[in-house]
Amino acid sequence: MTVHHLNQLLLACSLVLLVAVAAVRISSRSGLPSLLVYLGIGIVMGQDGLGHIRFDNAEMTQVIGYAALVVILAEGGLGTKWKEVRPVIAPASVLATAGVAVSVGGTAAGAHYLVGLEWRQALIIGAVVSSTDAAAVFSVLRRIPLPARVTGMLEAESGFNDAPVVILVVAFSTAGPVEHWYVLLGEIALELAIGAAIGLAVGWLGSWGLKRVALPASGLYPIAVLAIAVTAYAAGALAHGSGFLAVYLASMMLGNARLPHWPATRGFAEGLGWIAQIGMFVLLGLLVTPHELGDDIVPALIIGLALTMVARPLSVVLSLTPFRVPWAEQALMSWAGLRGAVPIILATIPMVNGVTGSQRIFNIVFVLVVVYTLIQGPTLPWLARKLRLGEGGEAADLGIESAPLEHLRGHLLSFSIPEDSRMHGVEVSELRLPPGAAVTLVVRGDESFVPLPTTMLRHGDELLVVTTDPVRDAAERRLRAVAHGGKLAGWLGTDSAHDEHRH
Repeated sequence: MTVHHLNQLLLACSLVLLVAVAAVRISSRSGLPSLLVYLGIGIVMGQDGLGHIRFDNAEMTQVIGYAALVVILAEGGLGTKWKEVRPVIAPASVLATAGVAVSVGGTAAGAHYLVGLEWRQALIIGAVVSSTDAAAVFSVLRRIPLPARVTGMLEAESGFNDAPVVILVVAFSTAGPVEHWYVLLGEIALELAIGAAIGLAVGWLGSWGLKRVALPASGLYPIAVLAIAVTAYAAGALAHGSGFLAVYLASMMLGNARLPHWPATRGFAEGLGWIAQIGMFVLLGLLVTPHELGDDIVPALIIGLALTMVARPLSVVLSLTPFRVPWAEQALMSWAGLRGAVPIILATIPMVNGVTGSQRIFNIVFVLVVVYTLIQGPTLPWLARKLRLGEGGEAADLGIESAPLEHLRGHLLSFSIPEDSRMHGVEVSELRLPPGAAVTLVVRGDESFVPLPTTMLRHGDELLVVTTDPVRDAAERRLRAVAHGGKLAGWLGTDSAHDEHRH
């Protein structure tokens, strides 16, 4: 590659990114997940589109897709709130393991008996499409405040179920006879255990180190956090464990550890996640050849029908009923099983391994993901409202930035009061911060001033709070409690309710 080629590549990539960023606005208004727009960009650039770019390297797509999935899972783990996931960790784990098995079996049976695929191909498709995508779900439901239990289960399931699904797809795509089911289950359990142990260990060590080492520049914290998350994936994979589970758990521990400069880190990870999604879906759009999809449309619709109407609801009912999850929440969980990045990436594994009919498997998965995302995506908000699960959201949390003042043995907390925060109308003295913490500056519009005890806070105010080391955590908990409970936060029990809240 010459410098001239590099210039052309940079121009093309930057234009694609700009178009993709603008397309997010369109997808948010239409209610469609942005993945469809990115896939469309890749198809338009491909050999059947306007760009006439011929790309058929499945192995490169798989490698780049794995790298993108690591970043996407890291970003998802960093944004997962332990407060919401902890009460539903058991049902989500069952849904991501036993539920996956039910979904694979039901979908494979439909592919074999209804479409006529041989069992190996049917099992591969069943495993590939049994992984849900939280990014696709929440791009549709971002405007609907769902109950914390539903949000937690969807997030945890999508983070956990990638690991067993990848193991199943690789096992079914390996040449030779498929191992006995009990051997396969043992391998899955071992890989999950190794991945979980490494992810938790790396996450704990990383958060412990970052909270005790004051880096010279705030921009180094986001880099360090992402490096720790990728370390967890690589260590887990090299130890023959589940790297995907390791990176998700490590990122979740980092995301709930109240690290310095956290909003900046979260924004950096979110930006990388968007780039990973855009690059991955555009590449997948390039890999597909639209004129070859005609014969696989009907089989894809039939298999998708078996998945969405039978296999997914059955897996949800069998997994969640023992935990007494209400039927309305089970209905939404059944319909919210959107397929996104993971299934299409996993569909390249049999292509790389040379499985018979692998191109047809990829085409069926591609059509299934696109068509059923088009159907399920726009109807999810409607279903949530009909089930009365889209009402009664709580006040927005504070995005508190914490910067250590190493030589002064203190911390500088900064945050902006959101529009729906109950901190609006509260006087500074009513914050009742612990001794050793004080509001030192308020920025309101173009004006900044040192507040009085009687200064009333408003929506949009930016506050600077200085705390000493011993009371830093208590001050942050108190600020979050007032943001959720208003000036009566102490007497209403809000402090204890949000004591373990993490940003």
